[in-house]
Amino acid sequence: MKRDITFISDTHTRHNELNNDLKGGWMIIHAGDVSNRGEITDINEFTEWFGNLPYKHKIFIAGNHDFGFEVFNQNPNNGIIIPEGVTYLMDRMVEIDGIKIYGSPWQPRFYDWAFNVDRGEEIAKKWENIPSDVDILITHGPVYGILDDTITGYRAGCEDLYAKIMEVKPKLHVCGHIHWGYGERQHNGTTFINASSLGERYTYDNKPIVLDYDEEL
Repeated sequence: MKRDITFISDTHTRHNELNNDLKGGWMIIHAGDVSNRGEITDINEFTEWFGNLPYKHKIFIAGNHDFGFEVFNQNPNNGIIIPEGVTYLMDRMVEIDGIKIYGSPWQPRFYDWAFNVDRGEEIAKKWENIPSDVDILITHGPVYGILDDTITGYRAGCEDLYAKIMEVKPKLHVCGHIHWGYGERQHNGTTFINASSLGERYTYDNKPIVLDYDEEL
């Protein structure tokens, strides 16, 4: 069975600019930052757009700009609409055609944004929830040392997330958050993808990344 997966992230309300590059397929995954400041209207414009994309399965997580989801996670009646056919993952796993996919929005503290936790023990506790049998792991932020370098050369990734991935060894880890880190890399049996769609100037610079799950992983 053909199982092509398209990866995007960090669209920041500019999702419509990707339309010509999203041809449809089996699955699309968005790794967070659908908005700029997490306003409900912006989030719902994204979820409506996402729900209408020509993919059989549509999965996304929140990112550090998506403040509305911090409220939604406590109060699902805050006005955010998740359309039928769209899967929102918040520290949980879904299984689709035998593929186990886990999503989480947390990242090491980064200014005063959403889903921030301190490095060390606090963020390590978040990663303890990652199942040992996960196939595809989605987090908003990257691991330390892989696709996490910023324009200044600073590496913004998470050391504890790297350690957890080395432990559970998912086939695929997809993230965004650090726009400069866009790309794909193989390391220790895992395919790492930073799918940030917007570049450093918040313009649509980076095309969706597409993999054939059966053949490439």
